[in-house]
Amino acid sequence: MERSLQEKYERLLAPSLELIEDIRRLEGDIIILGAGGKMGPALAKLAMDAIHQAGVQKKVTAVARFSEPGLRESLNQLGIETIICDLLNDEELNDLPPAPNVLYLAGMKFGTTGNESLTWAMNTYLPGRVAEKYKHSRIVAFSTGNVYPLTPLWMGGAAEDVPASPVGEYAQSCLGRERIFQYASKKNNTPVLLYRLNYANDVSYGVLLEIARLVKSGNPIDVKMGNVNVIWQGDANEIALRCLHHADVPAKLLNVTGPEILSVRWIAEEFGKIFGQKPVFNGQEESTALLSNASESSRLFGYPKVSIKEMMEMIAEWLAGGGKLINKETHFQEREGKY
Repeated sequence: MERSLQEKYERLLAPSLELIEDIRRLEGDIIILGAGGKMGPALAKLAMDAIHQAGVQKKVTAVARFSEPGLRESLNQLGIETIICDLLNDEELNDLPPAPNVLYLAGMKFGTTGNESLTWAMNTYLPGRVAEKYKHSRIVAFSTGNVYPLTPLWMGGAAEDVPASPVGEYAQSCLGRERIFQYASKKNNTPVLLYRLNYANDVSYGVLLEIARLVKSGNPIDVKMGNVNVIWQGDANEIALRCLHHADVPAKLLNVTGPEILSVRWIAEEFGKIFGQKPVFNGQEESTALLSNASESSRLFGYPKVSIKEMMEMIAEWLAGGGKLINKETHFQEREGKY
């Protein structure tokens, strides 16, 4: 990996002045539950970086099973406190330290089909345990745009006032997570924000990377789900931290994604130009897609700082340079809710 590419990537993950100011005026420490997944480590690093640049004293605690070798040690080196914990174990959950600010990232998507009981335990049962444990905190709970129905393209994506109508058990369990946090917010007067994200992209994973790899390898791209929303992971993490100031009672719903409704075919053709490879398509675009309208997020935080073209160029360079990849597909093509 070229040093200039690594430096460019790290610049795109740096905290904005707005985040630094929000961290400066945030009261209390931060705990991240489920910090070992795709977004958690970068979220913890971003929080710590913003704290340093804000010149304040705050602790960031990352909680996870930490099954990835070396991850816990790398976070510790940055001054992030880490705790190994199985959140489904009541004793281990109850032993976690208090924190005024909670980011809840724990959940299950991949492998849902055939493992439905664990999916519901992780996505619906556990939120109730966490909401009780941290009833005196403010909580930003990660959710998903999958709670919405597929909508016609003319609609411009589902806004927060569109009634939830999840397809499949994964999405249903995610709506269950939201309902439990909503109940706890009202019952315990806990400020909560339900963070409906789709789809976060980094150089190592995401919809854009999946399409790029298919184009580069000459494999066919399914275009029945013809349109998507995407956002740079760094922007998504920044918004998550800033959302701590917007948790409310009753719980606030917020869609988090990029402002564009992107054509999967267009994305593939743009990567085709970069790689000098003509994309191969399979199927025909349907008239509906899983899309979110993020106008409220843009009102609160402005447009994402990293553009679609910047993401695509960085991902193409990363892929060509043999950068590390996370081999977890998003299943963005899925229209029946089977993950």
